Amino acid sequence: MSTIENRLGKTLTPVPLRQVTIQDPFWSARERNVIDTVIPYQWDALNDAIPGAEPSHTIENFRLAAGEAAGDYYGMVFQDSDLGKWLETVGFALSKERSPELEKIADDVIDLLERAQGPDGYLNTYYTVKEPGARWTNLRDNHELYCAGHLMEAAVAYYDATGKRKLLDIMCRYADYIGEVFGREPGQKRGYDGHPEVELALVKLYQASGNRAYLELSRYFVEERGQLPHFFDTEDQERAAAQGDGGAARKRKRGYDYFQAHLPVRDQKTAEGHSVRAVYLYSAMADLAMQYRDAGLREACRELWNDVVERKMYVTGGIGSSAYEERFTVPYDLPNDRAYTETCAAIGLMFWAQRMLQMEQDRRYADVMELALYNGVLSGISLDGKSYFYVNPLEVWPDTANFRDDMRTVKGTRQPWFGCACCPPNIARLIASLGQYIYSVNEEQRELHVHLYAGSRAEVVLGGQPVTLTQTTEYPWNGQAALEIGLAQPAEFTVCVRIPGWCRKAAVTVNGAGTDTGQLEKGYVRITRTWSDGDRIELSFDMPVEIVRAHPNVRAAAGRIALQRGPVVYCLEEADNGPNLQDIVVERDAEFEAEFDAGLLGGVTVLRGMGTRSVVPPEGAGVLYTTQEYDRTAVPLQAVPYFAWSNRTPGEMTVWIRSS
Repeated sequence: MSTIENRLGKTLTPVPLRQVTIQDPFWSARERNVIDTVIPYQWDALNDAIPGAEPSHTIENFRLAAGEAAGDYYGMVFQDSDLGKWLETVGFALSKERSPELEKIADDVIDLLERAQGPDGYLNTYYTVKEPGARWTNLRDNHELYCAGHLMEAAVAYYDATGKRKLLDIMCRYADYIGEVFGREPGQKRGYDGHPEVELALVKLYQASGNRAYLELSRYFVEERGQLPHFFDTEDQERAAAQGDGGAARKRKRGYDYFQAHLPVRDQKTAEGHSVRAVYLYSAMADLAMQYRDAGLREACRELWNDVVERKMYVTGGIGSSAYEERFTVPYDLPNDRAYTETCAAIGLMFWAQRMLQMEQDRRYADVMELALYNGVLSGISLDGKSYFYVNPLEVWPDTANFRDDMRTVKGTRQPWFGCACCPPNIARLIASLGQYIYSVNEEQRELHVHLYAGSRAEVVLGGQPVTLTQTTEYPWNGQAALEIGLAQPAEFTVCVRIPGWCRKAAVTVNGAGTDTGQLEKGYVRITRTWSDGDRIELSFDMPVEIVRAHPNVRAAAGRIALQRGPVVYCLEEADNGPNLQDIVVERDAEFEAEFDAGLLGGVTVLRGMGTRSVVPPEGAGVLYTTQEYDRTAVPLQAVPYFAWSNRTPGEMTVWIRSS
């Protein structure tokens, strides 16, 4: 198999979460909130103990599967995955600080999973309770392997944090059983899940257990997708024969592209179908490209990446524009008020971006990872951590039908829980694991890479010597950051610092002496020297308010501008600017001033400027149409970070503002 070759040599390895401690004005409070508030809140949700929230029944389903309760299965076919993501979040939290109380809850849940597991290793409450004789008969629709994948990821996170193997062993037994069922050998089922997830989870399970069979199984699932004869057709035929319906079961509601199964993965050139499924699959493809040094998979990932970020991604880092099938559509189809942009999709984009960055150190991947993090991801959770967005539109009129219940939210307000609750535990696990996105190493080449700017302390080994890197910053509100080296004795190695793509002017100094930032290597300044304890790198990124314009083919943004400062995209809210935000117009060269407001929305930098809006004379109040031009009056404007919208009185919101 061909090898991966890139300018910077071998692939990178993220610095593990347990080796990174976040100490940051922006992120520490959010991390603390996940540990102290979100994890207990979501545990209550999984136990149906949140007043007014949609019931989950997830824990009860496992009790039913273990034979310890009576009743019927309740919830989505993928309800098990909510517990998997919650347990993974617990693992991430315990890697930061041990909590006997939280660990006891998790251990009890793991004991329950063990009791719910079948003698052959099978573990799925829907099929154990509701359809005990029908396992593996509807992989296209029913998420069996998807649920398995999330429980595998939880097992790895919990093992990494605590050293306890019980959940890891449970999931290894399940993976062994899955490996017996699926494959290309006689008697095996040549199938794969309709919702990719197990593929990337198996790579993690391989890395934790050392069992290469799990890596091979992941490659099988990825490579089998889209092959002919098409598995979903075969599965339909088998189900129809079993049901004796003469073919009714073969009717498909969705095309192969919805499942990213329309072509073999190496032949897929454009991102199609359900956006979350897509980026989970692409993440696994990137994992396998690195594990197998597979240049073909790498090139497929690159082509898909370019299609997404150059033609199908919102200015906020959101993806998946259509509520219909939660999917990608055609290039430049990025409506604002109908934007679906599921929170899970932005999270999945971060997963994929991080893997692309390890495969090929290039600023463009880190830029998208950062954009999604501060905007499309963080908007999905309220400031108090107790309510969530499933969808993240860029324009809202709460009194209209553009924000319907079938879009899993109500009039622009976050919800305490969802019947389909994939997003709340997903965003919790992302925030709890943020430390592993900040740094990477190439130990063989003695390189330490800084991708994200957040106050933190990383402990790594380069050339056999322990190195501590302490980062201090007030990012994203200003562009200053400092990196201090901690060493027992001098050592030569390279520190690679990213210059964000949004930054037009940057300065980097080492112990006060300037470093050339003009010769960037794919967006990174490489500093190679013999370092001593206490050496200090200082970074200064110019952070003016930028006026952003969309490609002319993005019809929904034609004649409009967006505001961005650093990595943060801004919006106008009715709470600050009054109603009818679509009537506001700003000059093409409008200037906005940035000011930090410690008392607003938990402390944010706001943007203030001027615009105009129409003046309707008293005699025109009842006139729907007129040939007379309305006068316009100057009005002050205040923009707030997009991630913080809908944390006050519900009202209108818009990211894109009309421009004269």
